[in-house]
Amino acid sequence: MKAYNPKDWSSLIFNFHKSDTFRMLLPAMLGLAILSGGLCYLHIELKCVTFRSTTVMHSLLGFVISLLLVFRTNTAYDRWWEGRKIWGDLVNNSRNLMLKYTAFLPTEKQELKNEFRILITNYSFALKEHLRGGFKEEFLEEHPRLHIQDLKNINHIPNRIAQQLYTDSDALVKQNLISEEKLIVLNEELRSFTNATGACERIKKTPIPYSYSTFIKRIIFLYIVTLPIGLIPDLKWATIPIVLFVFYAFAGLELLAEEIEDPFGFERNDLPTDDLANTIKKNLIEIINVIH
Repeated sequence: MKAYNPKDWSSLIFNFHKSDTFRMLLPAMLGLAILSGGLCYLHIELKCVTFRSTTVMHSLLGFVISLLLVFRTNTAYDRWWEGRKIWGDLVNNSRNLMLKYTAFLPTEKQELKNEFRILITNYSFALKEHLRGGFKEEFLEEHPRLHIQDLKNINHIPNRIAQQLYTDSDALVKQNLISEEKLIVLNEELRSFTNATGACERIKKTPIPYSYSTFIKRIIFLYIVTLPIGLIPDLKWATIPIVLFVFYAFAGLELLAEEIEDPFGFERNDLPTDDLANTIKKNLIEIINVIH
Protein backbone atom coordinates (compact mmCIF):
# COMPACT_ATOMS: atom_id res chain seq x y z
CA MET A 1 0.00 0.00 0.00
CA LYS A 2 1.36 3.40 -0.95
CA ALA A 3 1.93 5.79 1.94
CA TYR A 4 1.00 9.41 1.31
CA ASN A 5 0.07 12.66 3.03
CA PRO A 6 -3.65 13.36 2.39
CA LYS A 7 -3.10 17.03 3.26
CA ASP A 8 -0.44 17.57 0.59
CA TRP A 9 -2.69 18.71 -2.25
CA SER A 10 0.09 19.69 -4.65
CA SER A 11 1.66 16.22 -4.76
CA LEU A 12 -1.74 14.54 -5.03
CA ILE A 13 -2.91 16.75 -7.90
CA PHE A 14 0.25 16.88 -10.00
CA ASN A 15 1.39 13.30 -9.45
CA PHE A 16 -1.21 11.89 -11.84
CA HIS A 17 1.33 11.33 -14.64
CA LYS A 18 3.07 8.70 -12.51
CA SER A 19 -0.17 6.88 -11.83
CA ASP A 20 -0.56 3.26 -12.89
CA THR A 21 -4.08 4.10 -14.02
CA PHE A 22 -2.83 6.77 -16.40
CA ARG A 23 -0.24 4.45 -17.91
CA MET A 24 -2.80 1.72 -18.42
CA LEU A 25 -5.23 4.09 -20.11
CA LEU A 26 -2.64 5.90 -22.22
CA PRO A 27 -2.89 3.62 -25.32
CA ALA A 28 -6.67 3.85 -25.32
CA MET A 29 -6.48 7.63 -24.84
CA LEU A 30 -4.14 7.97 -27.81
CA GLY A 31 -6.52 5.94 -29.96
CA LEU A 32 -9.45 8.01 -28.76
CA ALA A 33 -7.58 11.24 -29.54
CA ILE A 34 -6.92 10.03 -33.10
CA LEU A 35 -10.60 9.09 -33.50
CA SER A 36 -11.83 12.41 -32.15
CA GLY A 37 -9.29 14.36 -34.22
CA GLY A 38 -10.28 12.51 -37.38
CA LEU A 39 -13.97 13.22 -36.84
CA CYS A 40 -13.20 16.88 -36.14
CA TYR A 41 -11.18 17.12 -39.34
CA LEU A 42 -13.97 15.58 -41.41
CA HIS A 43 -16.60 17.89 -39.93
CA ILE A 44 -14.67 21.16 -39.62
CA GLU A 45 -12.05 21.15 -42.36
CA LEU A 46 -13.36 18.87 -45.11
CA LYS A 47 -17.03 19.47 -44.30
CA CYS A 48 -17.81 16.10 -45.87
CA VAL A 49 -19.58 14.88 -42.76
CA THR A 50 -22.16 16.79 -40.76
CA PHE A 51 -22.83 15.94 -37.13
CA ARG A 52 -25.68 17.15 -34.96
CA SER A 53 -25.42 17.98 -31.30
CA THR A 54 -26.52 15.19 -28.97
CA THR A 55 -25.42 16.75 -25.70
CA VAL A 56 -28.81 16.18 -24.07
CA MET A 57 -28.74 12.45 -24.78
CA HIS A 58 -25.11 12.10 -23.69
CA SER A 59 -25.81 14.10 -20.54
CA LEU A 60 -28.58 11.70 -19.54
CA LEU A 61 -26.50 8.65 -20.41
CA GLY A 62 -23.51 10.09 -18.57
CA PHE A 63 -25.65 10.47 -15.46
CA VAL A 64 -26.69 6.81 -15.67
CA ILE A 65 -23.06 5.71 -16.10
CA SER A 66 -22.08 7.84 -13.11
CA LEU A 67 -24.63 6.04 -10.94
CA LEU A 68 -23.32 2.68 -12.11
CA LEU A 69 -19.75 3.70 -11.33
CA VAL A 70 -20.73 4.98 -7.88
CA PHE A 71 -22.26 1.61 -7.07
CA ARG A 72 -19.23 -0.15 -8.57
CA THR A 73 -16.65 1.80 -6.59
CA ASN A 74 -18.66 1.59 -3.36
CA THR A 75 -18.91 -2.18 -3.72
CA ALA A 76 -15.18 -2.47 -4.38
CA TYR A 77 -14.32 -0.20 -1.45
CA ASP A 78 -16.58 -2.23 0.86
CA ARG A 79 -14.53 -5.31 -0.03
CA TRP A 80 -11.28 -3.40 0.60
CA TRP A 81 -12.50 -2.07 3.95
CA GLU A 82 -13.87 -5.45 5.03
CA GLY A 83 -10.45 -6.95 4.33
CA ARG A 84 -8.84 -4.26 6.46
CA LYS A 85 -11.22 -4.94 9.34
CA ILE A 86 -10.52 -8.67 9.12
CA TRP A 87 -6.77 -8.07 9.35
CA GLY A 88 -7.32 -5.60 12.17
CA ASP A 89 -9.18 -8.29 14.09
CA LEU A 90 -6.37 -10.74 13.31
CA VAL A 91 -3.83 -8.34 14.84
CA ASN A 92 -5.95 -7.90 17.98
CA ASN A 93 -6.71 -11.61 18.35
CA SER A 94 -3.03 -12.49 17.93
CA ARG A 95 -2.14 -10.10 20.73
CA ASN A 96 -4.95 -11.38 22.97
CA LEU A 97 -4.01 -15.02 22.41
CA MET A 98 -0.35 -14.36 23.21
CA LEU A 99 -1.31 -12.40 26.32
CA LYS A 100 -3.40 -15.36 27.50
CA TYR A 101 -0.64 -17.88 26.88
CA THR A 102 1.77 -15.63 28.75
CA ALA A 103 -0.60 -15.24 31.67
CA PHE A 104 -1.71 -18.87 31.88
CA LEU A 105 1.66 -20.61 31.53
CA PRO A 106 4.16 -20.75 34.41
CA THR A 107 7.00 -18.23 34.39
CA GLU A 108 9.64 -20.89 33.82
CA LYS A 109 7.96 -22.02 30.58
CA GLN A 110 9.42 -19.17 28.58
CA GLU A 111 10.56 -21.45 25.75
CA LEU A 112 7.06 -22.90 25.44
CA LYS A 113 5.61 -19.41 25.25
CA ASN A 114 8.02 -18.60 22.44
CA GLU A 115 6.87 -21.69 20.55
CA PHE A 116 3.29 -20.41 20.62
CA ARG A 117 4.58 -17.00 19.59
CA ILE A 118 6.24 -18.58 16.54
CA LEU A 119 3.03 -20.38 15.54
CA ILE A 120 0.90 -17.24 15.81
CA THR A 121 3.45 -15.16 13.91
CA ASN A 122 3.85 -17.80 11.22
CA TYR A 123 0.08 -17.90 10.81
CA SER A 124 -0.11 -14.22 9.86
CA PHE A 125 2.77 -14.49 7.37
CA ALA A 126 1.40 -17.72 5.91
CA LEU A 127 -2.05 -16.17 5.52
CA LYS A 128 -0.83 -13.13 3.61
CA GLU A 129 1.13 -15.34 1.20
CA HIS A 130 -1.76 -17.81 0.94
CA LEU A 131 -4.03 -14.97 -0.21
CA ARG A 132 -1.42 -14.11 -2.85
CA GLY A 133 -1.26 -17.69 -4.04
CA GLY A 134 2.32 -18.30 -2.97
CA PHE A 135 4.67 -19.50 -0.24
CA LYS A 136 7.76 -17.71 1.07
CA GLU A 137 9.68 -19.60 3.69
CA GLU A 138 11.96 -16.67 4.48
CA PHE A 139 9.13 -15.03 6.42
CA LEU A 140 8.58 -18.08 8.66
CA GLU A 141 10.40 -19.12 11.82
CA GLU A 142 11.37 -22.71 12.56
CA HIS A 143 9.13 -24.52 15.04
CA PRO A 144 10.22 -27.72 16.87
CA ARG A 145 7.05 -29.64 15.93
CA LEU A 146 6.09 -27.98 12.67
CA HIS A 147 9.08 -27.56 10.39
CA ILE A 148 9.15 -25.15 7.48
CA GLN A 149 10.13 -27.94 5.08
CA ASP A 150 6.99 -29.86 6.04
CA LEU A 151 4.81 -26.88 5.14
CA LYS A 152 6.02 -26.81 1.53
CA ASN A 153 3.98 -29.91 0.68
CA ILE A 154 0.73 -28.57 2.18
CA ASN A 155 -1.90 -26.83 0.08
CA HIS A 156 -3.49 -24.81 2.88
CA ILE A 157 -0.66 -23.74 5.19
CA PRO A 158 -2.73 -21.50 7.52
CA ASN A 159 -4.98 -24.48 8.31
CA ARG A 160 -1.96 -26.61 9.19
CA ILE A 161 -0.57 -23.97 11.53
CA ALA A 162 -3.99 -23.52 13.15
CA GLN A 163 -4.15 -27.29 13.66
CA GLN A 164 -0.78 -27.21 15.41
CA LEU A 165 -1.99 -24.39 17.65
CA TYR A 166 -4.99 -26.49 18.69
CA THR A 167 -2.81 -29.56 19.21
CA ASP A 168 -0.26 -27.75 21.34
CA SER A 169 -2.97 -25.99 23.34
CA ASP A 170 -4.66 -29.32 24.08
CA ALA A 171 -1.30 -30.73 25.14
CA LEU A 172 -1.08 -28.04 27.82
CA VAL A 173 -4.16 -29.50 29.48
CA LYS A 174 -2.81 -33.04 29.26
CA GLN A 175 0.44 -31.86 30.86
CA ASN A 176 -1.52 -30.07 33.62
CA LEU A 177 -0.03 -26.72 32.66
CA ILE A 178 -3.45 -25.13 32.22
CA SER A 179 -6.99 -26.18 33.17
CA GLU A 180 -9.76 -27.16 30.76
CA GLU A 181 -11.56 -23.94 31.65
CA LYS A 182 -8.58 -21.91 30.44
CA LEU A 183 -8.49 -23.93 27.22
CA ILE A 184 -12.08 -22.84 26.60
CA VAL A 185 -10.96 -19.24 27.13
CA LEU A 186 -8.22 -19.73 24.54
CA ASN A 187 -10.65 -21.23 22.04
CA GLU A 188 -12.23 -17.88 21.15
CA GLU A 189 -9.01 -16.49 19.64
CA LEU A 190 -7.98 -19.85 18.18
CA ARG A 191 -11.26 -20.09 16.30
CA SER A 192 -11.01 -16.49 15.11
CA PHE A 193 -7.90 -17.31 13.06
CA THR A 194 -9.74 -19.77 10.83
CA ASN A 195 -12.70 -17.38 10.63
CA ALA A 196 -10.39 -14.61 9.41
CA THR A 197 -8.89 -16.88 6.76
CA GLY A 198 -12.32 -17.92 5.53
CA ALA A 199 -13.53 -14.32 5.35
CA CYS A 200 -10.46 -13.26 3.35
CA GLU A 201 -10.89 -16.21 0.99
CA ARG A 202 -14.52 -15.25 0.47
CA ILE A 203 -13.46 -11.76 -0.65
CA LYS A 204 -10.70 -13.06 -2.90
CA LYS A 205 -12.66 -15.86 -4.57
CA THR A 206 -15.91 -13.97 -5.13
CA PRO A 207 -15.29 -11.17 -7.65
CA ILE A 208 -18.00 -8.94 -9.00
CA PRO A 209 -20.33 -10.88 -11.35
CA TYR A 210 -18.94 -11.21 -14.87
CA SER A 211 -22.04 -9.84 -16.60
CA TYR A 212 -22.05 -6.71 -14.47
CA SER A 213 -18.37 -6.02 -15.09
CA THR A 214 -18.64 -6.49 -18.86
CA PHE A 215 -21.79 -4.36 -19.05
CA ILE A 216 -20.09 -1.38 -17.41
CA LYS A 217 -17.10 -1.63 -19.75
CA ARG A 218 -19.29 -1.90 -22.84
CA ILE A 219 -21.51 1.03 -21.90
CA ILE A 220 -18.46 3.20 -21.16
CA PHE A 221 -16.94 2.21 -24.51
CA LEU A 222 -20.10 3.02 -26.48
CA TYR A 223 -20.58 6.29 -24.62
CA ILE A 224 -17.01 7.50 -25.22
CA VAL A 225 -16.87 6.42 -28.87
CA THR A 226 -20.08 8.30 -29.69
CA LEU A 227 -19.33 11.31 -27.49
CA PRO A 228 -17.23 13.19 -30.12
CA ILE A 229 -20.11 13.02 -32.60
CA GLY A 230 -22.37 14.85 -30.16
CA LEU A 231 -19.82 17.46 -29.06
CA ILE A 232 -18.12 18.45 -32.32
CA PRO A 233 -20.95 20.74 -33.61
CA ASP A 234 -20.72 22.86 -30.44
CA LEU A 235 -17.12 22.52 -29.23
CA LYS A 236 -15.17 22.02 -32.47
CA TRP A 237 -11.52 21.10 -31.79
CA ALA A 238 -12.06 21.45 -28.03
CA THR A 239 -13.91 18.15 -28.29
CA ILE A 240 -10.64 16.21 -28.19
CA PRO A 241 -9.40 17.17 -24.68
CA ILE A 242 -12.93 17.01 -23.25
CA VAL A 243 -13.51 13.50 -24.58
CA LEU A 244 -10.14 12.37 -23.21
CA PHE A 245 -10.93 13.84 -19.81
CA VAL A 246 -14.33 12.14 -19.63
CA PHE A 247 -12.80 8.84 -20.68
CA TYR A 248 -10.03 9.15 -18.09
CA ALA A 249 -12.59 9.86 -15.35
CA PHE A 250 -14.95 7.00 -16.21
CA ALA A 251 -12.39 4.35 -17.14
CA GLY A 252 -10.10 5.37 -14.27
CA LEU A 253 -12.85 4.76 -11.73
CA GLU A 254 -13.53 1.34 -13.23
CA LEU A 255 -9.83 0.41 -13.11
CA LEU A 256 -9.56 1.63 -9.54
CA ALA A 257 -12.55 -0.50 -8.54
CA GLU A 258 -10.97 -3.54 -10.21
CA GLU A 259 -7.76 -2.97 -8.27
CA ILE A 260 -9.20 -2.59 -4.78
CA GLU A 261 -11.87 -5.31 -5.00
CA ASP A 262 -9.07 -7.87 -4.43
CA PRO A 263 -7.09 -6.09 -1.68
CA PHE A 264 -4.58 -8.80 -0.78
CA GLY A 265 -2.08 -8.51 -3.63
CA PHE A 266 0.96 -6.35 -4.42
CA GLU A 267 -0.74 -3.31 -5.99
CA ARG A 268 -0.06 0.12 -4.52
CA ASN A 269 -3.68 0.39 -3.31
CA ASP A 270 -3.82 -3.08 -1.76
CA LEU A 271 -3.85 -3.64 1.98
CA PRO A 272 -0.48 -3.40 3.82
CA THR A 273 -0.57 -7.04 4.90
CA ASP A 274 3.24 -7.19 5.04
CA ASP A 275 3.29 -4.37 7.57
CA LEU A 276 0.42 -5.88 9.56
CA ALA A 277 2.15 -9.27 9.76
CA ASN A 278 5.37 -7.58 10.90
CA THR A 279 3.37 -5.64 13.49
CA ILE A 280 2.02 -8.91 14.90
CA LYS A 281 5.52 -10.33 15.09
CA LYS A 282 6.96 -7.28 16.87
CA ASN A 283 4.06 -7.04 19.32
CA LEU A 284 4.25 -10.73 20.25
CA ILE A 285 8.00 -10.60 20.81
CA GLU A 286 7.50 -7.63 23.10
CA ILE A 287 4.73 -9.41 25.02
CA ILE A 288 6.75 -12.53 25.85
CA ASN A 289 9.86 -10.50 26.69
CA VAL A 290 8.16 -7.95 28.92
CA ILE A 291 5.43 -10.05 30.51
CA HIS A 292 6.95 -13.10 32.15
